[in-house]
Formats: sequence, structure tokens, C-alpha cells
Amino acid sequence: MEAVQHPLQDQRLSALYSYEVLDTDPDQDFDEIVKLAAAICGTSISVVNFIDAERQWFKAETGLGVRETPLATSLCAHVILEEEFTEIRDTLKDPRMEDNPLCCGDPGLRFYAGALLKTSEGLPLGTLCVLDYAPRELTPLQRDTLRVLARQVMTLLENRKSARAADVLRKEVDHRVKNSLQSLASFVRLQRRAFSSTEAKLALSMVSSRVDALTQLHEQLYSTDEHMNVEMSDFLGRVCRNLEGLAPEGVGLSADSDEIILNASQAAAVGTFVNEFIANSFKHAFHGRQGGHVKIALKRTRDGAIRLTCSDDGIGLPPDEAATRSGLGMKIAEVVCMELDCEMDLRNGAQGVVATIEFQP
Repeated sequence: MEAVQHPLQDQRLSALYSYEVLDTDPDQDFDEIVKLAAAICGTSISVVNFIDAERQWFKAETGLGVRETPLATSLCAHVILEEEFTEIRDTLKDPRMEDNPLCCGDPGLRFYAGALLKTSEGLPLGTLCVLDYAPRELTPLQRDTLRVLARQVMTLLENRKSARAADVLRKEVDHRVKNSLQSLASFVRLQRRAFSSTEAKLALSMVSSRVDALTQLHEQLYSTDEHMNVEMSDFLGRVCRNLEGLAPEGVGLSADSDEIILNASQAAAVGTFVNEFIANSFKHAFHGRQGGHVKIALKRTRDGAIRLTCSDDGIGLPPDEAATRSGLGMKIAEVVCMELDCEMDLRNGAQGVVATIEFQP
């Protein structure tokens, strides 16, 4: 006897398709569940199956050797019309299955027990079931185990569905944030050209530097699954690549970082500092020079602190100390040092300028 359609067939199929499980590859998590079910129940066969519109499809199976069968011979198509758990001790004594070729054949499937796989709304998707070639009866513990394992199957499905939805949302947020940051950066650049006030230019320079750093930080955060921490080697590489196009002819740029992970706030501050140092070196350090280099190094000290060293081999700091300390770059550096609770050491090195900050992660 072929099973009739579920009374809520359209809603049931819509729910099934929302999990995007049909025709997916075998999966160890589901494979282990059917193996455990068969072992605990002592049966030859166990499957995780879903009842589609015209077929029965197996996400996992042991002892059967196929991935799908027609609905006409499906035992589970009958079972999804029943309550949460169904046990058929002898299929040939059940009028729904007594003429089923899977049961009447030699060897025939003579025993069936299945727990429904159903949504939180109560819509049945399929079953976790066990089958055997001789009539038998499960113990109360075996029945309870099947119910628990069926709930575990649904937990896996729900978790993966939620992860896919989160990934879609994440990509949409990523797209919108990128567009917003690009628009903001363009607006700030236009405003900097329009204002003549020193205070306004300072404020807009700080905003511009922070937006550039946040843009790189955003790309770093959204390229990984860890959204609270930032791997600094890759992050600094992104910052440098973003600025390479601004380098004077013949001036190189490199970054060297230990394997350091910082929280997003500290990473943004470091990115802002590095962004500003590189931009200022490109602008001021190589006048009259045919080439040069800017280096960024982020290292962990022996006592566990983080040391950021930014250096160039340009013309060095001007003699006027007051002018050096009052520039826009210095104001931005001061803000960064406040955020990182540290002080900056800025001086002329053997060649060019060296700026160093050291802070606790």
C-alpha cells in the first residue's frame, strides 16, 4: 500500500527544503548517528531519511547501500503520518506493508522502528529509523535512544541552517559596511580640500586616518570566522598594500609582525598609527631622494608587551622640535597612545625617523 500525502504536504516540503539537506554529500556527524542507532538497537540497518515529493532520500545509512528509493516502497512515508515514534514488530502483519516488495521479498524487511524528524512547528521531515530482516521488539531503553538520536539529528540540521543564515547576513553587512566606509572616506577627502581652518583639517585628518584603518580592519574581521580578535600580520599587510600606491617613486614599504592577536579596538589603534606614519613618511621623508624604504615591525617583547616600531630612511626630523610636535600626525599619534595607554618615542635614527610605542595586549 502506497502512503497518502501528509495533510500539510506543502508546508512540510517547504520546511524540508529550507534546511538545504537533500542531495548533499555524506557527513560524518550523521553517519555516526546511524551507526550508533544500529549498534544500540542490534539491527542490520539504520538510516536518516527525508521524505521528498516523489522519493525517499537518505542523508546517512548503514547496512542499506543506497541513497534513495521511490515513495511507492517507502515505509517511512507511512510513518510521518503517525505520532512521534512508530515500532512495527512484524511488517507482514501490518496492512500498510504486507504487500510492500521490500518486505515481501527474500530477504524481506520484517522489522521497523523509527522516530520522527520534525521541526519546532511539528512538521515531519522524515525519520531516524532502524530495520531488520526478522521480526523483533525493542527494549524501552532502545526506544528512548532512538528518540534522543532523532532530536540530535534535528539539532544538527537547525545549527547548520542558522549558520547559513548568519553567513548570508554577514555578507550583506559586509557589503553595506564597505560601501559606507568608502562613501565616508570620499566625503572626508572632499571636505579636507574645502576647509582652510587648521583645526578643521586636523579633525578631518584624524577622521580620514581612522576610516582607512577601519576599512582594513573590517576586511580582516570579515575574512575570518573570529570577529572579536585580529591576526596582526595579515592586518598590517593589508594596511601596507592599501598605501603602496601612494609611495614616491623608488620608495619601498614592508611590514614584519610576530604571530600576534589583538582585540579589534587595539588593532584599529595600531592600524591608525601605522597608516599615519606611512602617509607622513611618503609625504615628507623623501624630498630630493631617489629612493628609500619604510618599515613597520610589530614584535612581542620578553615580558609579553607589544612593541610597534615604524621607521624610514628619509631625511629625518626637522631641527624645529616645536613644529614636529605640533603637526597633524603627532596629534593623531597622541590620540592613539591614549587609546593604547602608552607613550611614543619619536626620534631620528641612524637613518631617517623612528617611532616606537609599547603597550600591553
